[in-house]
Amino acid sequence: MNNNERLYKISEIADIAKVNKTKVWRYIRDNNISERSMKGNAKLYSEYTKDVIIKAFSSESVHLATETKADTSRILLEQIDILKGELERKNDQLDKMQSLLDQQQQLNLSTNRQNEKLLDTTTNNTPSQDDRPPAKRRYRRFKTYRG
Repeated sequence: MNNNERLYKISEIADIAKVNKTKVWRYIRDNNISERSMKGNAKLYSEYTKDVIIKAFSSESVHLATETKADTSRILLEQIDILKGELERKNDQLDKMQSLLDQQQQLNLSTNRQNEKLLDTTTNNTPSQDDRPPAKRRYRRFKTYRG
């Protein structure tokens, strides 16, 4: 080991790579990277190892960002298609509702005309018993007795 070589802890590599320590630790574990030395319980890694790890995270983030943008675009296009379909269905529903409202108005108009005709014919007929004014009542007079 070169005495002038700087060694890095996982936390220092994570700070430089701008990721958390767990990600760096998992990368080291998954790629079977060995530490250069130990200082207490802390594992120390060489400058070269630090550069490899940082490069892996920077290229991974660029790749993930590009992949994420592509995925996001695809998802948004799918959502637009879904929303277009829903909009067409809603427009069809509105057209049907408008048609039903028109029919209802026609029925109401027809019913009102029939009611008016019925009212006109009943008012022109002779009054029924219920329509005649009440007859005058005759009152009987009682004699009062004085005794």
